Amino acid sequence: MAEPGTSRPPRAEGAGRAGGGPPGGSRTLAERRELYRNRLIESRLTPNAISLTGLIGNLIAAVLVWQELYVWGGVAFILGSVMDTFDGRYSRMSGKGTQFGAFLDSTLDRIEEGLVLTAVAYVFAKHGRDVAAAAVVAAVLASLMVSYTRARAEALGVECKVGIANRAVRVVILSIGLLFEGLGLLAPAVYVLAALGTVTVLQRIFHVYRQLRLAEPAIATEGDPQ
Repeated sequence: MAEPGTSRPPRAEGAGRAGGGPPGGSRTLAERRELYRNRLIESRLTPNAISLTGLIGNLIAAVLVWQELYVWGGVAFILGSVMDTFDGRYSRMSGKGTQFGAFLDSTLDRIEEGLVLTAVAYVFAKHGRDVAAAAVVAAVLASLMVSYTRARAEALGVECKVGIANRAVRVVILSIGLLFEGLGLLAPAVYVLAALGTVTVLQRIFHVYRQLRLAEPAIATEGDPQ
């Protein structure tokens, strides 16, 4: 029993902690995620730094593939590609994105994919696998055209995200090929990349053609004299 004059109200659980919030161990998963998210946003990390980290990862992947260390090259490629995905999300989440950052991100994506596929083409050519090496060139061209058709369509005011071989799909296919080259899957993966990339380009061309044809009557109607 407390002595007279020293009686105090019961101390609320968690009192004395910063903010009076619940103890760290009792935070929900959502609260922890929000805390880490806020700390990340308040840090000096920028989307461009993440993009450049992805470039370094893919450059390492290309060197490893060049040395025919396919599994390690596949791991580096996956990690570098994950950074490429994260930079865009972080840019939107943190509000730190800039127009130049978006331009840099898209440009580095094309460079990174080209670096790894160039290393793959070198290995195929080194071992006299001419058809597979030619397929790599076709895959690179298709990848560039997938991005180019979208950019040109959006310049015309047409949203163009259709197609089966977007960046994520291409990363998955090439990653499988690299990780399981011991089973001979790298060349088939490249053939699939070239084929799906070509199909995607054709899908986007048809999509833009259809969207512009649908817009033409509306434009003509607006221009008709009353």
